[in-house]
Amino acid sequence: MSDRAMIAEPFLRFQELLDQATALDRAVLPEPTAFALGTVGADEQPSVRILLLKGVDERGFVFFTNHESRKGAELLAHPKAAMCFHWQPLERQVRVEGVARPVTPEEADAYFASRARGSQIGAWASEQSRPLETRFALEKRVAEFTARHLVGTVPRPDYWSGFRLQPRLIEFWQDGMFRLHDRLEYRRAAPDVAWTTRTLYP
Repeated sequence: MSDRAMIAEPFLRFQELLDQATALDRAVLPEPTAFALGTVGADEQPSVRILLLKGVDERGFVFFTNHESRKGAELLAHPKAAMCFHWQPLERQVRVEGVARPVTPEEADAYFASRARGSQIGAWASEQSRPLETRFALEKRVAEFTARHLVGTVPRPDYWSGFRLQPRLIEFWQDGMFRLHDRLEYRRAAPDVAWTTRTLYP
């Protein structure tokens, strides 16, 4: 196997599973791209939330957010992060650990332009993770930014962008009878180097 093929191998394995999950009926698995993202703050307190994956290739796993939100600020200050995909109908799970780096402005612009106009307005209106006095205050901001952008395209806010998690570890988990699960771990020291693999006790 070539070096390039060895680098790509776990991403291809992940894409196969994602394709299987995506092919399931939405009544069975409503959101196949959903994953849990774990970050850590300056106080070393971990936090976790559910996001949607927007891209994956040999460079890493891409998602978008407000950089001024809690998760955005934590990733900019402490870029080590972890994610977990759980596709219960497939009895499969994938864990990823690595370093999150901001995507390019061009990547952020392209994805922002693909969003629904209401979601674009929402990115301007929501001061994400900050205290909200009342629901009316949010709705008022939505109305204000809707009025500002009645005509033409809605520009991307400077603070709204994305991250690419560059994995150092990817673990594939498959459910087993009597909790004797199968676990295959890919690990590497840096991007663009070959992975080492090992199986783990369940």
